[in-house]
Amino acid sequence: MERFEQRTDLALEAREMAAEKGQVSGVSFEDSIRDGVLCQKVTVLNEEGSRAIGKPIGRYYTLNIDSLLRRESECFGSTVSALTSVMQELLPERGGGCTLVVGLGNRDITPDNIGPKSAESILVTRHLKSQAPEDFKMLSPVAVITPGVLGTSGIESADYIKWVCDNLKPQSVIVIDALAARSMDRLCTTVQISDTGVTPGSGVGNSRSAVNSETLGVPVVAVGVPTVVDIRSLLADVNAQNISGLPKEMIVTPRNIDSEVVCASRLVGYAINCALHDGLTLEDIDMLVG
Repeated sequence: MERFEQRTDLALEAREMAAEKGQVSGVSFEDSIRDGVLCQKVTVLNEEGSRAIGKPIGRYYTLNIDSLLRRESECFGSTVSALTSVMQELLPERGGGCTLVVGLGNRDITPDNIGPKSAESILVTRHLKSQAPEDFKMLSPVAVITPGVLGTSGIESADYIKWVCDNLKPQSVIVIDALAARSMDRLCTTVQISDTGVTPGSGVGNSRSAVNSETLGVPVVAVGVPTVVDIRSLLADVNAQNISGLPKEMIVTPRNIDSEVVCASRLVGYAINCALHDGLTLEDIDMLVG
């Protein structure tokens, strides 16, 4: 039988796959509960750990948001709070500089629309802070871009972001992207937040240039929501036969992906707003985002 390497952008799943083959060195793992939300932290400690799970050295938090998708009462606020606390832990201390928020992805393809859709909920305040600093002193300066994809713009996302960073000189960058998972159970039910940046398209075998602190020269926090599973990864996970006969580029996404992308994107956008602007409430964001 042909052996097939399963694809995933989630460090949690990469650690699980490595653990199935034996003990994993150079990687730590811990569970915690934040505001009632399960938070699983994978830390890649060194190069040995990086080779073991195929992820860069750094911290990766995976938060379970399935209660939000089940529309459980009062869960939106607690889930936003959990994501906010993780983002604030990974972001550098604010010193008055601008934060650049980047929504990666193709807005014309629903599973790839997490980034652009989340960007719609971000409060853009950089121009307000520069024009009327006293009136908006409670807000931090934030700029937002949605670079699109190479096929529609002709420009690599990493090049676009680097050009903006060179001119804007932000103190940090938050990158939002859709991810690929190994398991269907994690699609749109988890959010991964890391301090290692992203490589757009890596989970579906279409890797572009990396967007991280090394390429941009500033701290980068990556926020991702898994929306697709590679069909071969899915079937290999359940020990299905004849995987070799399947198309290599086929991916699977939930039937109700439209509503789930809207829900997850709103969650991510609101959490980023709360992480960047102290004292801002969900009601404030509802009013300001409109």
